[in-house]
Amino acid sequence: MSLIDASVRRPALTILLFLLMVSLGLSAWQAIPRQEDPTFPIPIYTVVAALPGAAPVDMERLVIRPLEDRLGELEQVKELDARITGDVATLQLEFAVDIDVDQKYGEVQREVDAMRAELPAELALLEVRKTTAQNVGILQVALVSPTASDAVLDRLAETLEDRLETVPGIRRARRWATAERQVLVELDVGRLTQLGIGTGQVLGAVQGESADIPGGAVSTGDRRFTVRTSGSYTSPEAVGATVVAGRGDAVVRVRDVATVGWASADPEYVARFDGQRAVFVNAEQLAGWKIGDVRDGAWAVLDRFEAELPGDVTLARGFDQSVNVANRLSRLGTDFLIAIGLVLVTLLPLGLRASAVVMVAIPLSLALGLAALQWLGFSLNQLSIVGFVIALGLLVDDSIVVVENIARTLREGASRVEAAIAGTRQITKAVLGATAVLVFAFLPLMLLPGLSGRYIRSLPVAVVVTVLASMLVAFTVIPWLASVLLPREERHEGNRVLRAVLGVIDRTYAPLLARALARPRTTLALSAALVAGVLALVPVVGFSLFPKAETPQFRIDVRLPVGSSLAATDSAVRFTERAVGRRAGVRAVFSNIGHDNPQVYYNVVPAETDPTVGQLFVVLDAYDPHTTPLMLDTLRQELAQYPGARLEVKEFENGPPIDAPIALRIQGTDLDTLQRIAGEVEALVAATPGTRYVVNPVRRPRTDLHVAIDRGKAGLLGVATIDVDRAVRMGLAGLEAGEVREADGSARPILVRLPHDGLPEPSALERIWIPASSGGAVPLAQVATVDFSSSPAEIQRYQARRTVTVSSDVQTGENVGRVTDRVLAALGDVALPPGYDIVPAGELESRSESFGGLGGAIAVAVFGILGILVLEFGTFKSTLIVASVIPLGMIGGIGALFLTGNTLSFTATIGFVALIGIEIKTTILLVDFTNQLRRDGVPLREAVMQAGEVRFLPIVLTACTAIGGLLPVALQGTGLYAPLAWVIIGGLVSSTLLARLVTPVLYVMLEPEA
Repeated sequence: MSLIDASVRRPALTILLFLLMVSLGLSAWQAIPRQEDPTFPIPIYTVVAALPGAAPVDMERLVIRPLEDRLGELEQVKELDARITGDVATLQLEFAVDIDVDQKYGEVQREVDAMRAELPAELALLEVRKTTAQNVGILQVALVSPTASDAVLDRLAETLEDRLETVPGIRRARRWATAERQVLVELDVGRLTQLGIGTGQVLGAVQGESADIPGGAVSTGDRRFTVRTSGSYTSPEAVGATVVAGRGDAVVRVRDVATVGWASADPEYVARFDGQRAVFVNAEQLAGWKIGDVRDGAWAVLDRFEAELPGDVTLARGFDQSVNVANRLSRLGTDFLIAIGLVLVTLLPLGLRASAVVMVAIPLSLALGLAALQWLGFSLNQLSIVGFVIALGLLVDDSIVVVENIARTLREGASRVEAAIAGTRQITKAVLGATAVLVFAFLPLMLLPGLSGRYIRSLPVAVVVTVLASMLVAFTVIPWLASVLLPREERHEGNRVLRAVLGVIDRTYAPLLARALARPRTTLALSAALVAGVLALVPVVGFSLFPKAETPQFRIDVRLPVGSSLAATDSAVRFTERAVGRRAGVRAVFSNIGHDNPQVYYNVVPAETDPTVGQLFVVLDAYDPHTTPLMLDTLRQELAQYPGARLEVKEFENGPPIDAPIALRIQGTDLDTLQRIAGEVEALVAATPGTRYVVNPVRRPRTDLHVAIDRGKAGLLGVATIDVDRAVRMGLAGLEAGEVREADGSARPILVRLPHDGLPEPSALERIWIPASSGGAVPLAQVATVDFSSSPAEIQRYQARRTVTVSSDVQTGENVGRVTDRVLAALGDVALPPGYDIVPAGELESRSESFGGLGGAIAVAVFGILGILVLEFGTFKSTLIVASVIPLGMIGGIGALFLTGNTLSFTATIGFVALIGIEIKTTILLVDFTNQLRRDGVPLREAVMQAGEVRFLPIVLTACTAIGGLLPVALQGTGLYAPLAWVIIGGLVSSTLLARLVTPVLYVMLEPEA
C-alpha cells in the first residue's frame, strides 16, 4: 500500500501523524533560541602586543614581522592584517571558513606561546583574542554617580558583574571604564640618592617578595601535605615592610624610600551616561539560549541590585537587545499574519472547504520546518523568519495543486476516497519534480562559501525544510482531509467564485493564447526584447552587498590626531553629547573617552584603548526609515563644524564585518613614499561626489620624545641599555612589581614609579636615575639626550607587505557601487613608482568574494535543476521549454528593484536564485499535464490549449499565494530582506503572465516527445 493510500484509507494513522507534527512544532517553538541576528563561527583571531615606549617601526621589526613569519605558515591562513599604533600592535589572522574555530584558536595560541622567547622580554601584553558573535553584549547598564569615589564604583561594578554571571544563559559579564584599584609605590628620589640605592633595587626587592611559587608536597604515612612558602602580599603595609638593603645593623625598607598605599590607576578610559560620570557593565549571552529568558533573569538580578545601591549611585538600563529582537519578531509576526490572510483570499476560488483543507498545510508545514530548523542547530532570527515568510507563499503550492486536482476529480463523478487517491496520484510525479527543483534552487545557497554565506544560511535552510515538510503534508494529511471535508456533490463548473474566475480565463486567456500560437515568432521576439530592455537597467539599478541594519541605535566615532591628549578627546565628546542631546527621540547616550563602546553589534569590534579615541553609543526610542536617516544627516552637518577632530555618525550594517564601504590599499616598501601616495589618494577620494568621512591614517606623523642613549658613556659608567629602558618606564608610567591578594581572593597590581599627578611632564625625565654596576646610580642626562622625533602615526601591513589603507563612507542615498566606480576612475591620475600598487578593498572586495560564491551557487542550481528536468521529462526539448521561464522572471525582478529604488544586493541576488526554482516549479505542472494529454491521444495544439486553460488557475493561485506571503515583507520589511521579496514578487508577476504564452508557443514549436 502506497503512502497516499495509507493516509486516506487508514485515518487513525494519519491522525497520529497529524498530532505528531503539531507536538513537534510546539516543542520546537518553546525550545528554539531567539536572537536578532544569526550566529556563526568566525575564523578570525587577533594577536595583540604592547611594548611600552616602543616606536611603531620598532614594533614592526621586533614583534609583527616575527609573528607574520611564524603564523603565516599555519594551514588555511587566508589573510594577515597588521596595524601598529604607537607601542601597541595588532595582527589579525583570517582563516578559511570551513575550519574548526576552537581547534585553530588553540593552534594559534600554541604558536604565539612558543614565540615568547623570541620576542622582547619587556612586552607588557601578548595575547590571542578570538572573534566570536558571542562577544556581543545583549544588555548594557550604567552605574551613574557624580560624587561616589572610584573605589566605590569599581566595587559596585564588580559585584554586579559577579551576580550577572550567575544568571542562566549569560556567558560573561564585564565592567568597563572603572579605575583599577592598585597598590602604588611612589619612590622618593632624594632619599634613594642619599642612601645610594637605585630604583632597580626597590623594584627587585618587591618583585622577589611578591613571587608566589608552590613549594610542592610531602607525605608521611597515609597523609599528604602541600608545602607553602612565603606566599604573595596581602596588604600595602606588607609591601612597605619589604627589605631593600642593609646599612650596618639597620635595614632599609620600602616604606623608608617610598610612599606606599592604595590608589586608583591613572584614567585611560572614562565613561559617562547621558552626560554624567559612570561606569558600564555589559553581559554576553551563551549560544543556544532564548534572549527573552536570559533578559528576564538578568532583570531580576538588576532589580535586587538596584535596591541595595547607596543613595548617590543610580542604575541606568540603557541598552537591551531583547527589545530589538522582540520588536523585529513582532513586526515579522504581524507580516506573517497579514500574509496568511492574503493567502486565504487567494484560495477563495477553490471554495471554503477546499480553502480550509489547504490552510491546514500552513501550520503543519511550519511546525515541521521549525522542528527541523532547531534540530539542525539554527536559531529563530530575522533571516530564518524571512525564510519562513518566503516558504509561506510556497508551502501551500503542493497542497493547492493536490486539492484542486482532487476537487476536479470529484466534479467528474468520483467518490471522495477515490478522488483523494486518484487526484493525488495523478500529479505525484509533477509535485515531486517541482519540489525537487525548488529545493535544488535553495540548496546551493546553504553551501555558499565565505562569511556572507554563513550569515544568510539560516534563510535557505528554513525554506528547504519547510517546503519538504509541505510536500509530506500534501501527500498524507491533505488527501485524507480532502476525502473527509470536500463536498460529495459539486456542480461540474465549481462554486460561484470559481465559475467567475474560469469565465474570465475563458474570455481573456484562451483568445490571447490562441493569438500567440498563431504568431509564435512575434511572441518570442517581443519577450526577448523585454528581457534585453530590462537587462539594460542593471547598471542603473546598481550593486551593493548588505544594507543598513535599521536598528534603533547608532554610534558616533570620535577620532583626534595622533598625540592628542585624553582631555582633548573628552572636549570633543562633550561637544558631541550636547549635539545629540538636542535631538528628539534619543533615549540614552553612552559616552566613551579613550576607548570605543563595549561590543553591542556582531560585526563592530571596539578599538583598543587610545587617548585619541572616543565613541558615543546612542539608543533611540525607535527607528523610522523615513525620519531617522534625515536626523542623522542633520547631526552630521552639525558635528562637521567641530575643529581638529573627526566626528563620524555611523549606522550599524548587516552582513559580515567590513572596515569601510570604500577602501583602497596602497602597498609598497618605503614609509615616506606610501605617505605621499596616500595623501594624493585621500585628496582624490575626498573630491569624488558621494564620499564622506575620508580617512588617511598617515596624514600626520606622530611626534615623540626620543631618549637617545650614548652607549659609550653608558658603558664607561657601568650602565646597561636595558636598565635605561626600565628606569625610564618606571619613572614615567611605572612598572608592575607583583600583586597584592586581598581577603576575597582578588589580585591587585603593585605599581612602582616616580611621583607625579596625572600624566608626567617632560621634566620628569630629569628625576630619573639609572643603577650602575658599581653599585651607585647615575642621572639619565649623563648617559642619554632627550629630543623630539617624528615617526609614522600608524604602520599597516597586509599580507606581510607595508600598506596604507585610505577609506571612506558614502553619503546617504548614494549607491556604494557607483561611488566606488567614480573613485576607481579617479585613481588613473595617481602616478605609482615601481613596486607600489593600489588594490581596492572594502565592500568591493567583499562583494567580489560573496558574489563569486553566489555565481557558483547559481551555476549549481541551474544545472542541477536542468538535470532534474531531464530526469523527469526524458528529453532536452521539454527541459528547454521549462527552463525558458527563467529570463521571463528576470523582467519583473529587475523591474521591481528599479521601481522601488533598491539595488541588486546580496539578498536580492538570493531572491533571483529562489525565483528560478519557484517559476520552474509552476511551469513543470503545465508541461507535465500537456504531456499527459498527448499520451491520452489529444492532438498537439488542442492539448496545449486545454493544458493552458486547466492549469492556469492552480498556477496563478500558487503565484498569488507566494506574492501574498511576501507582500507585507516587501512593503514593511527592512532593507535587508525587502529587495529579496520585491525580486520574487516582480519575477512571479512577469513569469506567470508571460510564461502562460511563451511556454505553450515553445511547446508547439519544439513539439517534444510526450
